[in-house]
Amino acid sequence: MDLSGVGVWSPYLRYGDRAEAADAAAELDQLGFRALWIPDAGGPVFDAAGDLLAATNRIVLATGVLNLWLHAPADVARSAAALAATHGDRFLLGLGVSHGPRADAVRPGRYHRPLRAMHTFLDDLDTARPSVPASARVLAALGPKMLDIAAKRARGAHTYLVPPEHTRLAREALGDKALVLPEQTAILCASADEARAIGTGWLRRYLGLPNYARNLLRLGFTEDDLASVSDRLFDALIAWGDEEAISRRVHEHRAAGADHVCLQLLTATPETFPREQWRRLASTL
Repeated sequence: MDLSGVGVWSPYLRYGDRAEAADAAAELDQLGFRALWIPDAGGPVFDAAGDLLAATNRIVLATGVLNLWLHAPADVARSAAALAATHGDRFLLGLGVSHGPRADAVRPGRYHRPLRAMHTFLDDLDTARPSVPASARVLAALGPKMLDIAAKRARGAHTYLVPPEHTRLAREALGDKALVLPEQTAILCASADEARAIGTGWLRRYLGLPNYARNLLRLGFTEDDLASVSDRLFDALIAWGDEEAISRRVHEHRAAGADHVCLQLLTATPETFPREQWRRLASTL
């Protein structure tokens, strides 16, 4: 499983038109991206993963991330094994505890003691038949305690909404052997005003989730930064500008210790696949 280079993190591939998603995945494979990352907010995520794997030849398909509150470990293990049997070593299980407000919106009262819940879910994956070995899974991790679990019980960590400084801290926490796989949000645009118009509302929704807010406060941002979506915070979390500007941010993550960076593209037309933007970035990256 090649998890070097650059990947694409995309809700379009998960929730967009299935035929176009398959066609876009095939093109991303041909363009040289190393992995496709798809979110899980409910529904048949393994069916979507299978469709995208069937449409491609080389690229890795990763869940970014599977919400453990929405799935039974035995079902996850069976589905992961079926994908591996059909498509070889191209499926990576990204697993996370999500956020209290989001989990409770789907299944009220389920979110509790997330660290223990992660350990229990991993125990069940270990003992399932077939199992999902540590080498075939990564954990969504931001804080020190979840990063420690990722170092000990998974292949590494998939981090989301983080600046390169967090990537450096994650690498220190995980050591040299584990994978550090950050997501980087990006906007191809001509000005700060254009970037702000596209990205501020999107970013504000995440800043209201406690896990992200706590992580950013640990990194030295202030409550005022979060409340106002300050320029300092916006520029740290969203790479914007031309292809070279976004490429520089990818290289900053790599210099900080990332093995692989997956790019999430925001555009002024969020209802459409950003295929032209993916092509432009592929030519630079």
